[in-house]
Amino acid sequence: MNLLPIKEHLHENTEFIGHPDCKDSLGMCIDFYQRVGFNPPWICYYVQIDDQLVAAAAFKGKPVENKVEIAYGTFSAHQNKGIGTKIAETLVRLALEADPLIRVTAQTLMEENYSTKILRKNNFVIIGKAMDDDEGEVWEWEYQKG
Repeated sequence: MNLLPIKEHLHENTEFIGHPDCKDSLGMCIDFYQRVGFNPPWICYYVQIDDQLVAAAAFKGKPVENKVEIAYGTFSAHQNKGIGTKIAETLVRLALEADPLIRVTAQTLMEENYSTKILRKNNFVIIGKAMDDDEGEVWEWEYQKG
């Protein structure tokens, strides 16, 4: 599994522009950079396995108060193959390599779903509720170092 960085400007991402699974997320990521800045490694990525793009992954901005949030989504043709679990693990590892003291968090809808299973498999626990601009009240999760 390789994380391929999404670069700051659209014209720099020629390898992703024509890919049908990247159509929506690429523009969203570039817009996101314009709002919060481009701060590697706290950026957006596409996930490649065996020369195929299978998912998107991201940090939702650079760390704030020693806390960073992860996000991920597997493209529909590649769901239910354990890829999301591996992506979450990879993002946690990348965050801790960049800063061993960082708190890694995630947010999910307040219901059991694939994402809650993925987070539990990766040693995340619910630490409370938070407000998301798009989803409203959500569960907030934090990685527990084992």
